[in-house]
Amino acid sequence: MAGRYTHAVVRGVPSSLAHEAEGKVDLARAQRESGVFCGILRQKLGLQVMELPASENLPRGQLIGDMAVVIADTALITRPANPARRQEAEGLHKLFEELKFRVCEVTDEGAALDASDILFTGTEIFVGLSKWTNLQGAEVVAKTYQDFAVSTVPVAGDLHLKSFCSMCGPDTLVIGSSDTARKALKMMEQLTDHHYETLTVPDDPAANCIYARVGPKSNVLVHRSADEYPNSVQVFQKLTDYTLVPASCTEVSKIGGCLTACSILINRKLEL
Repeated sequence: MAGRYTHAVVRGVPSSLAHEAEGKVDLARAQRESGVFCGILRQKLGLQVMELPASENLPRGQLIGDMAVVIADTALITRPANPARRQEAEGLHKLFEELKFRVCEVTDEGAALDASDILFTGTEIFVGLSKWTNLQGAEVVAKTYQDFAVSTVPVAGDLHLKSFCSMCGPDTLVIGSSDTARKALKMMEQLTDHHYETLTVPDDPAANCIYARVGPKSNVLVHRSADEYPNSVQVFQKLTDYTLVPASCTEVSKIGGCLTACSILINRKLEL
């Protein structure tokens, strides 16, 4: 069910992050933002947070959400286009096996796949064809999740598909306002037989949100803060039946990260 989660996998912030993005990352602020985000996962979403240790050899390791996607009973460990980032998947295979998932990995050496290019709507899967994900990578997604329709969406520039869109409800897409975002939305509408409502925000990065169902009725939306994107937050405030939870993401955004890349969300009821 869309938005239902029990666990979140995160990775700690290494000191080596400070040397990324030409040294523009504020390490102390990145660590504070990570701590607040983990607190939101625990306290606002009620999730069991499983934290992998930071590694100085993995300066971008906090962006663990790029490393895997979990849909239904299957976890797919991805294969980043950047070879330096592939070690960031360390420990995930064992963790998913312990949670009793069927674990798949990308074995095609010609494939590139980042999970930030995979948008699961609860009904189907869209895969962004981007600088980070190629057709071979998308084919792995289709082969892995044969129970769902899988469609590909071209993404221009240095962006991932989820750089400008995500789910903010069971059948609602939140989308940015750039030409790239509008073209992607038009393509998705042409590819699907399903009807989605859309919520348009003025800032592309603000369209990357985390939607969660908490308890029997509560809709929670974790979104970028008003300090970062005040105009987009005004749009979210129109969702009067949602609990809105702001989360700053200033530092990992400097290395191309977004909210959904900071964790792997899992729905797993373990048998005791």
